[in-house]
Amino acid sequence: MTSDDELMIAIRDGSTQAFEQLFERYRAAVWQFFRRRTADRGRAEELAQDTFLAVLDGARRYEPRGSFRAFLFGVAYRVLMADHRKARHRRTEPLDIDTAAASPDPDVALWVRAALQQLTANDREVLMLREYEQLSYDEIAAVRQVPVNTVRSQLFRARMAMREALHAHAPATVRTRHGD
Repeated sequence: MTSDDELMIAIRDGSTQAFEQLFERYRAAVWQFFRRRTADRGRAEELAQDTFLAVLDGARRYEPRGSFRAFLFGVAYRVLMADHRKARHRRTEPLDIDTAAASPDPDVALWVRAALQQLTANDREVLMLREYEQLSYDEIAAVRQVPVNTVRSQLFRARMAMREALHAHAPATVRTRHGD
């Protein structure tokens, strides 16, 4: 199997086949990244396409220095932030986390969604990069362009805030199961 870095170098040299292979490899992950952050499936698809266009545009400058995943999600994160800046004037939809798949109990899915809404945008983003995108601390640091120790402290704070928000919004079925 060709490595991500080898594919990027081939893309830099003009290979459309290498781009197609990289796109197929990461298409679902990038779409999920945006789907977890927007209620609009179509918007998530547009942002994912913008991300791959940015990767294609930036291929000529690509140097394999670290994790390709960190590079890719860094591009996706910047696309998301640019979209947020553009969208400030229009009403934004609530965050849509696909938690129903993780729990058969709809109360729990709503509970998690409500708790995530209570977090600051920064806390929510760092937590989602770690828990939903499964990025390492080093990869999150690269995506957010901050030191790894900053990621550690941000994740700690985000997890504590999430714990408080989850406890505050616990559905009756969860409180009953845990004896609250």
